[in-house]
Amino acid sequence: MHVTTEPDEQLYAAREPVFPRRVKGHFRTLKWWLLAMMLGIYYLLPWIRWDRGADLPDQAVLLDLAHRRFFFFMIEIWPHEFYFVAGLLIMAGLGLFLFTSALGRVWCGYACPQTVWTDLFILVERWVEGDRNARIRLLRQKWNAEKIRKRLTKWVLWLMIGLATGGAWVFYFTDAPTLLVNLTQGTAHPAAYITIVVMTLTTFAFGGFAREQICIYACPWPRIQAAMMDEDTITIAYREWRGEPRGKQSVAGNGDCIDCMACVNVCPMGIDIRNGQQLECITCGLCIDACDEMMDKIGKPRGLISYLALKDEAMERAGGAPLKVWKHIFRPRTMIYFVLWAGIGVGLVAALFLRAPVDFNVTPLRQPIYVTLSDGSIRNAYDIRLRNKQNDETEFRLSVTAPDAVRTELEGAEADTILVAADKLKTQRLYVIAPKGAQMAHAERSEITIWVEDIETGLRIGEAVVFNGDEK
Repeated sequence: MHVTTEPDEQLYAAREPVFPRRVKGHFRTLKWWLLAMMLGIYYLLPWIRWDRGADLPDQAVLLDLAHRRFFFFMIEIWPHEFYFVAGLLIMAGLGLFLFTSALGRVWCGYACPQTVWTDLFILVERWVEGDRNARIRLLRQKWNAEKIRKRLTKWVLWLMIGLATGGAWVFYFTDAPTLLVNLTQGTAHPAAYITIVVMTLTTFAFGGFAREQICIYACPWPRIQAAMMDEDTITIAYREWRGEPRGKQSVAGNGDCIDCMACVNVCPMGIDIRNGQQLECITCGLCIDACDEMMDKIGKPRGLISYLALKDEAMERAGGAPLKVWKHIFRPRTMIYFVLWAGIGVGLVAALFLRAPVDFNVTPLRQPIYVTLSDGSIRNAYDIRLRNKQNDETEFRLSVTAPDAVRTELEGAEADTILVAADKLKTQRLYVIAPKGAQMAHAERSEITIWVEDIETGLRIGEAVVFNGDEK
């Protein structure tokens, strides 16, 4: 009996290196400007100073984990105000939905950190090893002095970029100039060195070697985007009705596409956009630049590959005119996303400007719930937590509103005022004493209000608490 065996089916396709060719055009220029702007912001932002007063950090943007605060220029976020951060994350998600619904994966193509750093790494690679054909030849070339020199030069430059990336990251979490001195002197916290090493190696690996694999396999967004897009979404497409059949222009009946592969050779994902919209496409527009350049050379109209809505493609194929861009962007789906996004933004801004400059919290002491003094009066104790969010030292006056006349005492103080340093939290024990014979002294529970008042501005905040008496 003769048995035939078929080769095992491979479930994983080995990566084929992608070497994008240099291209010039409107979208490539836009990507260069965005790259320079975003990298400039990332690397320089920790070094911008912002005066907040003598006892506060002067770094404009600081994630002060040690003191559990977040500074962003004139804004300061405390731990109990994490809802601001949660709101910003929700806005980021809705913004991603909005832009994807309107313009496809523009975030992936222009602003995603993976795209930005990969562009930077490819720029270095092209500068060291040459353009696409030269890099392909070097890949296939046997190891010799030239290949070793070019590869080591490229890897060293990549590591320097990775080191700058990791170094810039840690500067967001403590005072940048101080940390830089400590890093160079070897006295920084081990966590800083570990973070820099991890960030350096991941940047080196993701931007230099993984590249499009991160977008295809590691990032979940390509698989989610389909739910955000519809026939009105403007994304990159090939006008098949105009380009097919492909071939030489000298052959009658051929379309505008001469099958030059320029769109494939410039694609950082290594795909052929002429095969239709694909999961790998990041909508970067480089294939548009390459195709437009070729159309100019052969004397054909631009736009064989361009940003296009599926609805427009069907209309153009039938000989009609495409819709105006604004009709694609301003539609029910995008307007709902925008209203939700803007509503959360307005709510956060309102909450930011309406929040009190003082946080006031009162906790009754439960052990014991009251004390009978030698003169028969009843005393309750309360722990006052007063957080001064202002940039100046502030004096506050404490008072009590109660059914009966009561007196108050601050532990360790002779007056009824508390001095709280700028941007600090102070805990103070307050005693409220009801005289013998007062109704409060013999009632099981009485409602009182403890007030704190900013002496300078007159701002007054109160909190209702319970006074416990001796009902015997």
